[in-house]
Amino acid sequence: MADKIMKVKQKSRKNIKKRFFDVEAPMTANKISLYGTSVEELDGSVVKLDLTRSLRGKSMELKMRVKVEGEGLKGRIISLKLVQGFIRRATRRGTDYVEDSFKVNTKDDRVRIKPFLITRKRVSRAVRNALRESAKKFLEGYLKARTSDEISSDIISNKLQKGLSVKLKKIYPLAMSEIRIFEVLGEKSVEEEVVEEVKEEEVVEEKKVEEVKEEKPKKETKKKIVKKEVKKDSKK
Repeated sequence: MADKIMKVKQKSRKNIKKRFFDVEAPMTANKISLYGTSVEELDGSVVKLDLTRSLRGKSMELKMRVKVEGEGLKGRIISLKLVQGFIRRATRRGTDYVEDSFKVNTKDDRVRIKPFLITRKRVSRAVRNALRESAKKFLEGYLKARTSDEISSDIISNKLQKGLSVKLKKIYPLAMSEIRIFEVLGEKSVEEEVVEEVKEEEVVEEKKVEEVKEEKPKKETKKKIVKKEVKKDSKK
């Protein structure tokens, strides 16, 4: 009896036809389709994409998790990584490289980002430190104002790297400005969101205080100018 039930189950599984399901991936223009029996079966699956062709030779790997949203599938970014071989080819003799790694909160997630910079010539340690600090400051501000999907899209389109290169050009012109790794560590907690809101309020209050301080000396200078004019008239 049990054998008959097993045979019926196997036949029913064979009768289920598999087909391709499109995956919505806002971070890339590449069309993604997964092969399976249903949307539910593909929920939670991890997809790796080699973006070398679409990026014209820049070797980058995109990793994302597929989730069911509504009646379809949507990809959520896990990580973006430059292939190690690409970095080796980019580094040359007579140049220096600057790298860093730090965690930041985006609008929706907690992420880790690793910038990678290559100078045109050998530079001093002071210049390397200045590049590292300026890059971190720029990236922290950039990431906090955007979602993880928006950031990954900007990295793939090279928009983020161009902005970083322009910012660092004031310190030292770079041969290459790249994001070596961008990975999502998890969703941002409610406590972290509250802390960020408090910090933003403090920054706004500090700016208001600074504006008030700057306005006071302007009034004093006007008074001095009026006094000088009165003295000139009395002499006449």
